[in-house]
Amino acid sequence: MAQSVGGTDWRDDTDSSGEAEPSDSLKSFGAVLNVFRERAALTQEQLAALLSYSAHFVGSVEQRRRLPPGECVERPEEVLDAFGVLRAAARHVARKPGLASWFRLWAHLEVTAVNLCTYECRMVPGLLQTEAYARAVMLNVPPPPTEEQVAERIAARLERQELLTRKAPIAFSFIIEESVLLRDTGGEDVTRELLDRLIASAELWNVELQIMPLRQPQHAGADGPMQLLETQDHQWMGYSEGQQTGQLISDPKDVSVLQMRYAKMRSQALSPADSAELLRRMRGAP
Repeated sequence: MAQSVGGTDWRDDTDSSGEAEPSDSLKSFGAVLNVFRERAALTQEQLAALLSYSAHFVGSVEQRRRLPPGECVERPEEVLDAFGVLRAAARHVARKPGLASWFRLWAHLEVTAVNLCTYECRMVPGLLQTEAYARAVMLNVPPPPTEEQVAERIAARLERQELLTRKAPIAFSFIIEESVLLRDTGGEDVTRELLDRLIASAELWNVELQIMPLRQPQHAGADGPMQLLETQDHQWMGYSEGQQTGQLISDPKDVSVLQMRYAKMRSQALSPADSAELLRRMRGAP
């Protein structure tokens, strides 16, 4: 059944009851639409009126019960001033093996970013992991994955790492807790290889890597890991991840809070030069 929005059809791929089968793409688009509607301070009824659509349908999309409008996403994109995020969700969030469903939209946004900032206190960020370290992390977190799942996840992680050296450069900033490296995930050999990778990555001209020292009485990252991203349109977004969930943060006030915290942490962490020296000391003799 097709329903009209501004003279163009939004087509639903639904079952006989009129509702779609839940999918990762469906869930992602519904969540993103909800974020940008609330960012615009609109109710579902108000957004529906602006789109010449029914509030019931808007609610169904946000509640992950109807498929996104596909090729007709341009109108809500304009109305909500979503700087390409809704378009990305509708067109590119289809299931990709190896990436968690809640992370796929952020992974797509990374591809067109000009700045990426990452603070991690749980593990070394995926963009900097070695294959052996990635495998050790995956095998340590229940439920145990199949070998096929491990292979898919590692392949997806290695593909993302191409962003570090792509032709159109991204400016990267990483802040990693020293405790993550002292954990010795995977054993001594895996950690030694990981340290070699971090040292080499820190030498890339577009990468700034800082270590948050184990002893730091003043720490602005107490609320946990975070990521910040600047789009080609110079819009900033944030991302926060926890157990089995991830949240895209687009409200300017919330993003500003993350930016303040990240800036504070950059001043609290070791300088890039001191961080590189610490990594070399931790690595020891070749």
